[in-house]
Amino acid sequence: MPSSPHLPAGRVITAVVIDDSAIVRTHLAETLKAAGIDGIATAGDPLFALPKMEARWPDVIVLDVEMPRMDGITFLRKIMHDRPTPVVMCSTLTAAGATTTLQALAEGAVSFVTKPKLGLRDFLADPSNGLVAAVRAAAGANVKAMRTLSASAPPALLPAASSARAMAETTNRVIAIGSSTGGVMAIETVLRALPRTTPGIVIVQHMPESFTGPLAQRLNGLCQMDVKEATDGDRVIDGRVLIAPGGRHMTLLRSGAQYVVCVRDGPLVNRHKPSVDVLFKSVAHCAGANALGVILTGMGDDGARGLLEMRHAGAHTAAQDEASCVVYGMPKVAVELGAATCTLPLQAVAPWLVRH
Repeated sequence: MPSSPHLPAGRVITAVVIDDSAIVRTHLAETLKAAGIDGIATAGDPLFALPKMEARWPDVIVLDVEMPRMDGITFLRKIMHDRPTPVVMCSTLTAAGATTTLQALAEGAVSFVTKPKLGLRDFLADPSNGLVAAVRAAAGANVKAMRTLSASAPPALLPAASSARAMAETTNRVIAIGSSTGGVMAIETVLRALPRTTPGIVIVQHMPESFTGPLAQRLNGLCQMDVKEATDGDRVIDGRVLIAPGGRHMTLLRSGAQYVVCVRDGPLVNRHKPSVDVLFKSVAHCAGANALGVILTGMGDDGARGLLEMRHAGAHTAAQDEASCVVYGMPKVAVELGAATCTLPLQAVAPWLVRH
């Protein structure tokens, strides 16, 4: 199997699985081993895991949320402080599981896989359950960027653009943002710096159905703008952020002088639903030069071609730079295609949006 781009060529990825269920950790370790990933140790909780990890530190930690003696969030904070290491959370598909997982992602976890409350054995036996892809992506994550983001203070709130300038340009601006792996921290960083008067924002973050609602609620409590999970027909207005619901595509439509979103089911696009490309292409068609597009950290290439269509339609477009990305996949493809008019460190994205 190919090694991670951040590991020496030919070296096998190593992983530790920490879960209080013996059945779960055994099956997860076997899944990794079958895919050529060296599951060097398993443990029932972090305190059992640490001595094993000190003997041979892993490239990736697969971490349960709820465990005896020390929960996953507490252990994640310790790891990110003492020895930053890519972490993949293993969470149940419940409201509580979603909220805790989002907290973990905001504190430095690279990504997560979801364990169903029912049908756990089928999930564990399914080699396409997402674990292998998540661990491989995590092994290539930019640990320096993860540590910087998890340790950084909240960004300063930017001043709003002057009303004179806004009126001289247009009152119908719309901002479109796409992200995937590492995107929870990135989106939070951008939104927390934007003033309430910022034009309406539409976002696709690759995430399952049960997680986008809690993500919107979390961000709504942290940001000046109003953040909500999008529903069909929602208006895109100044001061509002609409996040595409997991399991649904979101597109932008023009309704008279207003923008609204259409939320619909449909086939996977670039292996995702919602898809960044689906959103960006609709923004190119409906908003043209009145739009701004930003592609943030993420694995794969979803959104790159849509961002190129936005640029061809006259929109200002930007991609997050490699140094600040947790995973430099989607932005890299966008840059290679010539879709981004500029590349920006994550902390510069909000000021760039305000300037335009």
